[in-house]
Amino acid sequence: MLDLADVTLRVAGRPLLEGANLHVPAGTRLALIGRNGTGKSTLLHLIAGELQPDLGEVRMPSSIKIGMVRQEAPGGEATPLEAVLAADTLRTQLLAEAKAAADPVRQAELHQRLQDIRADAAPARAARILKGLGFADEEQHRPLSSFSGGWRMRVALAGVLFLEPDLLLLDEPTNHLDLEAAIWLEEHLRRYPRTLILVSHDRDFLNSVPQKTCHLEGRRLTLYSGGYDQFERIRRERLVLEEKARQRQVAERAHIQSFVDRFRYKASKARQAQSRIKMLERMEPIAQALIEPEIRFAFPASAVPAPPMITMDGAKTGYGDKVVLSQLSLRLDPDDRIALLGRNGNGKSTFAKLVAGRLEPMTGELTRARGLKVGFFAQHQIEDLQPLESPIQHIQARRPAQREQETRAWLARFGLGQDQARTQARHLSGGEKTRLALALMCLEAPQLLILDEPTNHLDIDSREALVEAVNEFPGAVIVISHDRHLVELVADSLWLVDGGRVRPYEGDMEDYRRLLLETSAEQTAPEPARPERRAAGERRALLAPLRQRLKEAERQIERLDQERGTLEARLADPTSYANGTDIGAIQKRLAELRAETEAVEQRWLDAAAAIERAEG
Repeated sequence: MLDLADVTLRVAGRPLLEGANLHVPAGTRLALIGRNGTGKSTLLHLIAGELQPDLGEVRMPSSIKIGMVRQEAPGGEATPLEAVLAADTLRTQLLAEAKAAADPVRQAELHQRLQDIRADAAPARAARILKGLGFADEEQHRPLSSFSGGWRMRVALAGVLFLEPDLLLLDEPTNHLDLEAAIWLEEHLRRYPRTLILVSHDRDFLNSVPQKTCHLEGRRLTLYSGGYDQFERIRRERLVLEEKARQRQVAERAHIQSFVDRFRYKASKARQAQSRIKMLERMEPIAQALIEPEIRFAFPASAVPAPPMITMDGAKTGYGDKVVLSQLSLRLDPDDRIALLGRNGNGKSTFAKLVAGRLEPMTGELTRARGLKVGFFAQHQIEDLQPLESPIQHIQARRPAQREQETRAWLARFGLGQDQARTQARHLSGGEKTRLALALMCLEAPQLLILDEPTNHLDIDSREALVEAVNEFPGAVIVISHDRHLVELVADSLWLVDGGRVRPYEGDMEDYRRLLLETSAEQTAPEPARPERRAAGERRALLAPLRQRLKEAERQIERLDQERGTLEARLADPTSYANGTDIGAIQKRLAELRAETEAVEQRWLDAAAAIERAEG
């Protein structure tokens, strides 16, 4: 299907590929991975024929049909459904010709061709794809001009999926999607019947969709079987073996060189020395493995207010006279880690703005802790960066008295090194702009973080660094993300935004994923087997409170362990005895904590056993 043979590619004089080789058989689903800036998107454009290699060849059948989402969002007065149907130019052409044809024989030929390509089923298939990507039935018939750029990019994606090209090239397809649409797309691509090359930094996506993984690193392409986790394990093992081989070779070369240095000028050993010199010349040095520098984020830690951080009682909010959310009676505490679920347009961002203080309740009560500082990250902040200003200038505009050395140190906490710190924002990559926006967000040392799709444009290593930083942050966190891996590692609680309400969701992410897929299947498939569906629903209803009980027990155990660790440290500190600390009270509390921990651990064991019985 596709072959890259000794391909070298340079862009603006910068080499992205050097002697790269790759073979992709027909029908393969391939993930293309690598850090930001390595050239993954450029490689897709090379495969699509929009670029030519400096050296080598890109070979594929001349008749192959390639599909790729363009950067320009479709617009105008056409509807999403019309735009998706128009992606199939052959069908559009045949329909127009059949409508205009006067010759009955020609009409029959055209109708036969339309029947062969199943033109009559096309509107229903296009509607299913649009619904999967989040378009309600009525929205599919609105003009494209009434949608935002992100929603119109979904239409562009739907058009390519509808076309089902022989070679489908997708570059970060989940960037404009919410979690619900991303889950649908993942399932859709797992069943894609032709060849797919996917660039993504979504770890769950990369584990679920591809059959093979191609790693772009050091201007070379290395192919691995399986998804991302398997790639990571195999690569780690390969690097260990290569380093051991390199160290053995270094030792062997040193041993041979030592012999040469001792005996090359002695007549009796000259022949042996010359032989070893030739041996060294033939020995191809094993290069040290390329280890990419570690990426880290470090959110500032500040004093966290006493609970509750925010309370809502019967609050209602929206824009102007339009109510978006109502009956909000919720509480946010300093140790809460909450992920908001729900389709785009249901009010997740509205709720986040209400919590952040950017919207006020129309009615009801909302109380914030005194002096509460909120850090809010949203995608539009990246677009609002000053294109001609560097990260240093962005920080200095907020803190004019701060020394440049301190500003550089602050930017380094968010993975922006010396070079990026002085680069104009317009020349920064998407991931670097995201890091700058996070650095600006944290300038006032917030006690509550609200992160609305923070992982767009971040590569996998940066996403893992973000997870670590959020988990180390001492305050509360609210996250909205299509990245299930991030949500599962960060959030302790799930709140569902749906039907104008915000409610705690009792299941976990896997429950939510199954619910979405079953709902999607019910909307697009023939009548399902109702007894099976009812049994699945009953099982979910049984498991949800058990899983919630399990998670609550885990959180309680963690809190008890932290308190016990603090008290044990005080007992081990000699100054505690000199300062008149009530040692007896500490020992009494430690005994209480041990008893409480045993009780919570028993609840955890009971819940785990009940889940095992229910699943079995």
